[in-house]
Amino acid sequence: MTLDSLATSPVVWWLAAAVLLGIGEIVVPGVFLIFLAIAAAITGIAAVALPDLPLAAQLVSFAIWSGVTVAIGKRWYSDYPVESLDPQLNDRAARLIGQTVIVTDAIVDGFGHARIGDSSWPISGHDLPAGARARIVGIAGNTLLVEPLDLTLPDEEPVPPGDAAAPPASHRE
Repeated sequence: MTLDSLATSPVVWWLAAAVLLGIGEIVVPGVFLIFLAIAAAITGIAAVALPDLPLAAQLVSFAIWSGVTVAIGKRWYSDYPVESLDPQLNDRAARLIGQTVIVTDAIVDGFGHARIGDSSWPISGHDLPAGARARIVGIAGNTLLVEPLDLTLPDEEPVPPGDAAAPPASHRE
């Protein structure tokens, strides 16, 4: 076998593609190119076993094996998920739970808005006036669920402990 015949051999091209895709996975980890590298290696092995295999059949083989390896990889990662040191790394809303916000648009009928950083987020919770402080306790879709931090509204006096049934200051005589 000469160097010229090696350069035109489909086996060499498929195995080189497998190596390059494997290197690509190492350089830019995305957990996807490795499956294509495996498919290229299998196609290269098929080209060794069947030297008269036409190029069209090799491409079909690569496409089929790509689908098979990606399906196996998808199943593997759903059965054995990769553990993260920070499970909320790419979940900005979940990272907000526990933070205190100031209501910018009053919560009326359970819905309002709060400013967080440079964004306005929809919030849901008990009716609160604009300017009230609330704590983020959960998320529902893209809406943050909040609870009031202090149960007194700006025009009310705090209720002393043990006197929970006392009427608000505006109703006292």
